[in-house]
Amino acid sequence: MSKLMLDLQGLSLTNAEQQLLKRPRVGGVILFSRNIEDAAQVAALTAEIRSIRADILLAIDQEGGRVQRLKEGFTRLPAMRELGHLYELNPAAALDTARLIGQLMAAEVIDVGLDLSFAPVLDLDYGASQVIGDRAFSSNLDNLIALAQAFIKGMHQSGMAATGKHFPGHGYVAGDSHTCLPLDKRPLEEIQASCLKPFVALAGQLQGIMPAHIIYTAVDEHPAGFSKRWLKMLRKELHFTGMIFSDDLAMAGASQAGSFPQRAAAALKAGCDQVLVCNNPPAAIEVLEWLESQEFEACSKITALKAQSPSSSNWLASPEALLARQLAEHLVAKDLQSALYLLT
Repeated sequence: MSKLMLDLQGLSLTNAEQQLLKRPRVGGVILFSRNIEDAAQVAALTAEIRSIRADILLAIDQEGGRVQRLKEGFTRLPAMRELGHLYELNPAAALDTARLIGQLMAAEVIDVGLDLSFAPVLDLDYGASQVIGDRAFSSNLDNLIALAQAFIKGMHQSGMAATGKHFPGHGYVAGDSHTCLPLDKRPLEEIQASCLKPFVALAGQLQGIMPAHIIYTAVDEHPAGFSKRWLKMLRKELHFTGMIFSDDLAMAGASQAGSFPQRAAAALKAGCDQVLVCNNPPAAIEVLEWLESQEFEACSKITALKAQSPSSSNWLASPEALLARQLAEHLVAKDLQSALYLLT
């Protein structure tokens, strides 16, 4: 039933938001920078939300690099591309580091009451997309898959589900789907031999996947997140059994599908399990009211996205967590040699 993930206005819930969260069709909340002051405030906000809806999914984008919402009181995380650079120098050390950074990110996010960060980015970088760029682990497929797998392992060790994005790959196109609707005109065979491969390799280790707001013209006239063909491929050929999140329906790349309720309807009909509507409260209400007029089966997949018990208790106070923070600091500074020194 919980088909909508929406956002909030500020650092605490308004009276209207308190009432909004009581509506069963609201299944998730995603936090942005405007909702964050420091760790204590975020913990208080998540506790306030949970007091109203204990079952709700609480998410954030905490990828590292330029996409990191949690800052004050949290480790500054490197862009994933720095792990790719490290891999070129020492693959074994880079894989250890990727696992530790994934574990650290997830542990800090869960520590303040959130369930998940929408990570990792599985896009292959072709040097064309500024919106992806250094968010990608690598421009080399094998390196990307190895590093993402290690990062996911670290997330899982902290009890966090992994959500791969942006299926079937956003790295090839120059356009930013936040502001336009990009077209990827490559043949399907070329996509299968490149951008799709990380999703194929890692589908069994992911609990969530977020499709791209990109039209792959050789496959469908609709963007991937509104495409029955792409999402059927994800389920039937990649054997993905987890949760499919739409990317934000307020993005320009989603506008082809029509009004906000029409966008939600198209995404859900194509095979998405939950839709995101961000930075546009009236649109979120429109979608919610439409959802409340429809009948849906309960979605059991959401349970697997909730934060789980970590493999190690009090890991954030451990020597390994200290090492992870030191590695992150060196990678943020692009000091790869110092990072390697820590691991030798």
